[in-house]
Amino acid sequence: MKFWGFFGLIFGIVILGCNYDNKSSATTTNFGTTISFSYEKDKIEIQNLIQQMLKWSASKESIDLLPIVERDSICIGFDIDKVDQNLEKLKASGLFADEFMNNYKRIVQTLDKKIKNKEFQSWNVHELPTFNFANDINPWCLCQDSPTMENIEIKIIKMKNDSGELLWKWKLDLGWSDFKFRVAKEDNKWKISYLEGFDYNESIKKAAGL
Repeated sequence: MKFWGFFGLIFGIVILGCNYDNKSSATTTNFGTTISFSYEKDKIEIQNLIQQMLKWSASKESIDLLPIVERDSICIGFDIDKVDQNLEKLKASGLFADEFMNNYKRIVQTLDKKIKNKEFQSWNVHELPTFNFANDINPWCLCQDSPTMENIEIKIIKMKNDSGELLWKWKLDLGWSDFKFRVAKEDNKWKISYLEGFDYNESIKKAAGL
């Protein structure tokens, strides 16, 4: 009995030591699955991912979200070949999951169809779009100014081994604002799978007041 008691004590110490070294935690998430992940390590990696995304979106490597095809200053659709080139740039950045890229293409394809079906009012390309997507706002940061990397905090809502739902908390002039986003692990790396500014259902709606 003394042997087994001593063995149990040693075993407990080893387990605690392993948990401390890995800084991991086991939790039952809203996905209904008990998991173990390195909370702080993943959180830091995901926060860095958001910062890299903001930096990339404001760089020359970013994309023209809406490659317009126009006639007499009126948008008559979008250049889908250029959209495909945008997808290659998104992939090359290493920041975006397949889900994000597929959703972006779907947004532009749907807007292209609605424009050609005259479901929106005519859009003079020198004015604001007649739909929600990228309408007087930068969808990468849901802001009108250039995005900044400072004053960003990440809050994990739900997390499992290969995906997570989070809030990106950003301190603006009027205080902290929250933006929803999701991540997915691809090629053993966290990548953005959803940004609130690229929400499909909201993006394809008519602009307010039209």
